[in-house]
Amino acid sequence: MASKHHDHGCHGHAVEGLNETQRRVHAILEAAPGPMSAYEVLDRMREAGAVTPPTIYRSLDKLIEKGLAHRLESLNAYVSCKHPHPQEMAAFAICETCGSVNEFSDPHIDERLAHWSGIHSFQPKKVTVEVRGLCEACQSPEA
Repeated sequence: MASKHHDHGCHGHAVEGLNETQRRVHAILEAAPGPMSAYEVLDRMREAGAVTPPTIYRSLDKLIEKGLAHRLESLNAYVSCKHPHPQEMAAFAICETCGSVNEFSDPHIDERLAHWSGIHSFQPKKVTVEVRGLCEACQSPEA
């Protein structure tokens, strides 16, 4: 699968290109214990001064563009990227009980999607895999 995502190592170069508001939004996502909605980010940003929803959405879009954050479609929430992706695909295991999110990559999933895309002459621009279920801590002992 062709990739436009750049490996930024520890994201250092990507963070350097951010403005102050984008850096603050990134720091809020980095410190968050779990996914945050844009309005939760907005509330945290307002603690330090006036800011508008469009400013937050633009900042989140820039973080996603630079590979520093991801939008979880099923939760309508954002998380900080925990590791650089060699491919455009990002995958997340989302616990439906405690809300924990575990970011992972799997070359087999990426290969299968690339294979399917090739067979069907489809050119993906962005792939986000969201697996919902129960994390180890939330599974019942009887299971």
